[in-house]
Amino acid sequence: MSTSLTLTFTVEQTREEAFAAVNDVRAWWSGPPAPTQPQIEGRTDRLGEEFTYLVEGVHYTRFRITELVPGRRVAWLTLDSDLTFVEDRHEWTGTTVTFDLTEQDGRTQVVFTHVGLVPEHECYDVCDDAWSSYVLGNLRRFIETGAVDPAPAGYLTTTDALR
Repeated sequence: MSTSLTLTFTVEQTREEAFAAVNDVRAWWSGPPAPTQPQIEGRTDRLGEEFTYLVEGVHYTRFRITELVPGRRVAWLTLDSDLTFVEDRHEWTGTTVTFDLTEQDGRTQVVFTHVGLVPEHECYDVCDDAWSSYVLGNLRRFIETGAVDPAPAGYLTTTDALR
């Protein structure tokens, strides 16, 4: 049976601090304005809002925030997607990105799941690498240190190689 892409990490910060960081999407899933850097438009911290993620010519996604439970859960429904590096360019459409926050022995565990992104999808391996860099790298660092990081090095190189 297929399983959706899931990544997990634990930090010393509170669930509330982790929740605030997850919702500051620009701080960990974007970079300075430039044609090769991901850009995010729209509110990323209010239930029912929609926002877009764009890497020009490579990746476009429009999300709606469907769950926002303070200190516990965030969910984004993918309303539209255009991934230029896979045959089914709309592979993400209808999938959901979730962040579940729980306390584990006085620490906060963050469980990221891209529900519907399964190993049978063409994008799975590349998307696993990219999400790992963003979530296990940038987001975790942002929660732990407050440091804002740009997109992971090599992200565009990886996806461009698949075109």
